[in-house]
Formats: sequence, structure tokens, C-alpha cells
Amino acid sequence: MSAHCQVTGRQPSFGKSVSHSHRRTSRRWNPNVQRRKFFVPSMGRTITLTVSTKGLKVIDRDGIEAVVAQIRARGEKI
Repeated sequence: MSAHCQVTGRQPSFGKSVSHSHRRTSRRWNPNVQRRKFFVPSMGRTITLTVSTKGLKVIDRDGIEAVVAQIRARGEKI
């Protein structure tokens, strides 16, 4: 599963870990993404989305119908 939110578009960010001796190594910060199932009444079925915790708040605020419409407008397949 890739660390990419289907609702907000959040992706991993990259940077450096800095040790006590100031040696730098590459690292990445993954967003907190989870696979969740949602029932969409207009479609009459359950869909599975990979969403971040911020994406879950967006779904609670706007509703699953509006979020699915936005995802489809971007051209993503659900």
C-alpha cells in the first residue's frame, strides 16, 4: 500500500535525520494513511479508500457523497 491519501493527496515528505555528531542521513515521513470502507448510498455499494486521518475529518465534514464526487472529478477510479 502506498502512503498516499486519496482524499487530500498527502504523500510522504523527505528530509534528513541529524545525529548527535551531526552526520546526516536521508529519511522520509509517511502520512498516517489507513484503508477504510465507506458505504455510498447513491452507488448502493461499499467502497474502500486509502485515507489519511485528515482525510477522515474531511469526510466527516463534507460527507462521503461529496468526497466521492471530488475524487471522480479528478479522474481517479474508485
